[in-house]
Amino acid sequence: MGFNIDDYYTALTGDNVLLAYKGSITTDFINNVLDTVEAKLKDFNEESKIQKKVYNVLVESLQNLYHHIDELPDKFKDEYDIKFGILIISKENSAYRISTGNFIRSEKIKYLKDKIDKINSLSKEELKDMYKFILNHQKLSAKGGGGLGLVDIARKTGNKLNYMFQSFNNEFYFYTLDIFISEPK
Repeated sequence: MGFNIDDYYTALTGDNVLLAYKGSITTDFINNVLDTVEAKLKDFNEESKIQKKVYNVLVESLQNLYHHIDELPDKFKDEYDIKFGILIISKENSAYRISTGNFIRSEKIKYLKDKIDKINSLSKEELKDMYKFILNHQKLSAKGGGGLGLVDIARKTGNKLNYMFQSFNNEFYFYTLDIFISEPK
């Protein structure tokens, strides 16, 4: 077996963690996370602008996580939930970091990598144009979106999307995405 998810998770759950979770990604989980993070940001007396940005990016991140998890075969059922994912929200220096991870079939990697690389190569104005184009021309996918999620995250944060694909076995990789939300200067 390749990539060790527990080691990766442990490495991310150091100091300044608002929330750390690994397990089944369900709609109830998403609602609880949103409520919890919203309350914690208020407790930290965070500026309303940064609270709103973190919350909105978190919504997009959780939707992506929920809709795009590839389920592992039954032989892994004892070790991982059917819709297994990880979520870690932390504060690093003057930025919030939202880290997600989920299983993805190997044949999907090239498409996703190309998509993220394209998004990362665009300027703020080009991202805005791409967002408008997708909004006006794309059909909704079977998973509910038209491909707006990652574009919207890049637009809202103004930062590049950091990702990795770690080999889990011959058929699956573990896809991780780190999103940084900088506080206004």
